[in-house]
Amino acid sequence: MNLFIFLQVWGFQLGASGVYTDRVSVFVMEGDSVTLNTGVKTNQQEKIKWFFNNTRIAQINGDLSKICTDVQCNEGTERFRDRLKLDHQTGSLTIMNTTNTHSGHYKLQIIGSNTISETIFSMTVHDVPVGETNTKSVKEGESFTLDPGVIKNTNYVITWYFNDTFIAEITGDQSKNCTDVQCKERFRDRLKLDHQTGSLTITHTRNTHSGEYTLQISSGSIIIRRQHSISIISGKSLNGTVTNWVVYVLAIGGACVGVLLVVVGVTGQWYKKACLYKGCSLAK
Repeated sequence: MNLFIFLQVWGFQLGASGVYTDRVSVFVMEGDSVTLNTGVKTNQQEKIKWFFNNTRIAQINGDLSKICTDVQCNEGTERFRDRLKLDHQTGSLTIMNTTNTHSGHYKLQIIGSNTISETIFSMTVHDVPVGETNTKSVKEGESFTLDPGVIKNTNYVITWYFNDTFIAEITGDQSKNCTDVQCKERFRDRLKLDHQTGSLTITHTRNTHSGEYTLQISSGSIIIRRQHSISIISGKSLNGTVTNWVVYVLAIGGACVGVLLVVVGVTGQWYKKACLYKGCSLAK
């Protein structure tokens, strides 16, 4: 099952006004984070503006930056509230936790002293397929595989992180796993990277493998990120939980039986006293 599809279609155009325009098409799944890169480093002479469907949503002018907060930007839908992140060094724009309301045209405009360049990102956000989830529970000792869900391209750089720590990467035909001490100790002989699909498998899992696994796919001016929450459940804990429930149920059952016996005993004593008082026969 594809988690998302990532595609770029480039075009180049020089308009009559001298504006240079690139065009990029992006297809992502709901919940992804997308970074639209400028490919430049800002300076005092440049202005960088971002538009969504012709509405300005972010801007850098010298040392000053601004992200829209007005009603027009959100159109009463809270479309971009707490979802926009602007890089002050490059002017790149990140849209986090995307929804289908973020589908549309994003225009980047870089205004220099003598030139104006534009890049138009046409982004389509697709709904997550029914039954698909990014949260998974795995029994300790079992293996699990994280699939990027894309048709691998030599232009893609596929990188995997665990709790923001690099653990694996595929660049073209080259691949590498983490080498730092902390990462190697946790994942020693447990990481398996598929060169054909970019999928990552963690074998012989332990509870230390619980956490956030982030997939990042980079290509040209686009970076897409997707998170997977993995919880490793101890078999001992599961057995202990089941045992505790059994003991709990038996205790409740025993308590109920005890209460019933007390009630029956009290009722019997009351009946005997009533018969003695009225002179009835207990043999009946």
